[in-house]
Amino acid sequence: MHDNRLLWAILAGAAAGVVCGWFFGRATLSLSWLGDLFLDALKMTIIPLIAASVISGVTALGDIRKLGRLGGFSVLYFLLTTGLAVLLGLVSVNLLEPGSGVAGTVDAVGENDYSRKQAGFSDIIRSLVSPNLIAAAADTQLLPIIVFCVLLGCALTTVGERGHALTQFFDGLNDVMMKLVIWIMYFAPIGIFALVAARLGRAGGGPEFWRELSSVGLYIVAVAGGLVIHFGVLFGILVLLAGRGRTYLVSLLRALVTAFGTASSTATLPLTLECAIEAGVDRRAAKFVLPLGATVNMNGTALYEAVAVMFIAQAYGIDMSFTQQAIIFITATLAAIGAAGIPEAGLVTMVIVLTAVDLPTEGIGLLLAVDWFLDRLRTTVNVWGDCVGAAVVERFALEPHVQSAVEAAEEVR
Repeated sequence: MHDNRLLWAILAGAAAGVVCGWFFGRATLSLSWLGDLFLDALKMTIIPLIAASVISGVTALGDIRKLGRLGGFSVLYFLLTTGLAVLLGLVSVNLLEPGSGVAGTVDAVGENDYSRKQAGFSDIIRSLVSPNLIAAAADTQLLPIIVFCVLLGCALTTVGERGHALTQFFDGLNDVMMKLVIWIMYFAPIGIFALVAARLGRAGGGPEFWRELSSVGLYIVAVAGGLVIHFGVLFGILVLLAGRGRTYLVSLLRALVTAFGTASSTATLPLTLECAIEAGVDRRAAKFVLPLGATVNMNGTALYEAVAVMFIAQAYGIDMSFTQQAIIFITATLAAIGAAGIPEAGLVTMVIVLTAVDLPTEGIGLLLAVDWFLDRLRTTVNVWGDCVGAAVVERFALEPHVQSAVEAAEEVR
């Protein structure tokens, strides 16, 4: 009942933010510090929560050989769903052709010259390892943190009793961090209200934002329509295959609304973990799949980039052949998964795809006016994809969890 009240309060906060931002415009910018405070509070928990969650999740597997099956199935899930998202985006943009009729002359991107930020295969591989974990944590570079924690968890399973105390420490830290997240979420309705209101106000309020929407309306329909189909149809089928029904979506609504409000899979991760475990997902699957998914599983982003690249081509009057669209499919799928550890990953991966098919990178300027809104939609799909992945991996890659005496005693307490 308490969770339902919090969910309704968060929904009310988001709706109030839309109304205030729409009608009061830039006056709502004075509220932005409240949203930033909420976002910073969530981000404050990310590094210790990921460390505790991943390490305790890996050590709970016991036999280190189970990690290979868990990791392999997770990567397979990420690849397949991301590939299907890109394919759906290409179908959507080819059917609607949102770029037809849009002027080919666009404003340059401006001071941030993203075309100079290229990322090769070696950069993606190197992003897995950081020479300075403290610096990686300070920059919220999660991929090397996760890699280190997975390796540390594996090492703990091989040293027997000597690693028992450290394992218990991380188990306890995980429980404490989850409790801290619950406390922070009491502030969520106000924080999400401020984030949504201030962002809409920054766009100039309702009338100005509506003009931006109208100028690229069919493009927004192509992206949003694809995201809705991916969210409801593909993930709906996977949820059923995982043996879960509509109640699973209801259980994750707090995380999904927070994802929309914050536009950050990473900032939402603490709440995503809490909601998934409360929904009954095996802790081993949740603690491994969700932190990894928040870093590399970007279904919504991959779909968006496929539509955006084709939109830019259509806006410039460039006809994309089947071969070029196949290159977009492959590049967008791999870039969305592999480049997540690179700073400004969304725009960097966009440039990778544009460069692969020789499209002008300055076309990104066409999208920036409404990107902040679409970012919230695709982040919501990203988080839902992670949650569905945890349920699927639990169903098909994990053996039934045998409750330990320690866990039983904790539940009794």
